[in-house]
Amino acid sequence: MIKTKIYRAVEKGSHGRRMNVVFDYIIMSLILLSVISIILESVPEINSKFGYQLRIFNIFSIVVFSIEYLMRLYVSDLTHPSTTRFKSYLKFMFSLQGLIDLMALIPFYLPMLIKIDLRFLRVLRLTRFLRVLKVNRYNNSLNLIGAVIKEKKPELLVTGFVTFLVLLFASFIMYYVEGEKQPEAFPNILATFWWAIATLTTVGYGDVYPVTGWGKFISGIIAILGIGIVALPTGLISAGFMDKIGKTKQSNECPHCGKDIENRIP
Repeated sequence: MIKTKIYRAVEKGSHGRRMNVVFDYIIMSLILLSVISIILESVPEINSKFGYQLRIFNIFSIVVFSIEYLMRLYVSDLTHPSTTRFKSYLKFMFSLQGLIDLMALIPFYLPMLIKIDLRFLRVLRLTRFLRVLKVNRYNNSLNLIGAVIKEKKPELLVTGFVTFLVLLFASFIMYYVEGEKQPEAFPNILATFWWAIATLTTVGYGDVYPVTGWGKFISGIIAILGIGIVALPTGLISAGFMDKIGKTKQSNECPHCGKDIENRIP
C-alpha cells in the first residue's frame, strides 16, 4: 500500500527501512541549510549579492517541508490513531512536532491568504528558525536528552524552586543594603533581581554591582552559592544521560552475538 510506504519513509520504527534513513538525512540536511540561509540573509553584503538565490532556496525548502507535512498528515491515522480519521488529523496537527512543522510553514503562506502589516510579517518570519527544532524528530541523541529531562523532572523542579528562592532572598537583602547608596542601580526589588541572576550564575556583567562592605560580602556569598546551585541541574542531567545511554545500549544488544540490533537495516 502507498500509505504503508509513506509511513515507513517518514516515521522511524522497528520496520527499519533504508528508505527511512535516506529520507531522514535529506530532511535533516535541508533543515540545517535552511537555518544557514536565514543567517546569510541577515548579512547585508551577502543578501545584496545572493538574495535572489536565497529566496529561491527558501521557496524550494518550503515546498519540500509542505510535502513532508502533508505526508505526515496523510499517515496520521497510523502515527496518531484515534476513533476517526479527522481526530487523527487533529491529534497530529496539535502535537508538539505537528505545531513546530506548521509554525515553520505559516510565515510563507500567510501573506498569500490575508493582507498583513509588513512589520508584523518580519517578526513572524523569525519563526522560520523553528525548522531547526524539526531535527529533534530525526536525531536519537536529542530525543534521549528529552527523555532524560522528563525522567529527572521532579528533581529539576525542586532545584529550580530552590534557585528561585535564593534569587528572591538575595534580591530582598541587596535592595535594603544597597538601595539607599545606589538608588539608580537598585531602585526596587524587581530591578535588583537582575543583579541576583547575573551574580548567582557567576556571569557578572558588571553593569550593576555593590559598593558597600556588606553588599560586597553578600555578593560574594551569592556567587559562591551559585557555583553549587547552577551545577546541580547540570549534574542531574549528566547522570541521567549516562544512565540512559547505558540502558539503551544494553537493550539494543543481541543477547547471543552482542551486536547492535537497531543498526540492522534489511
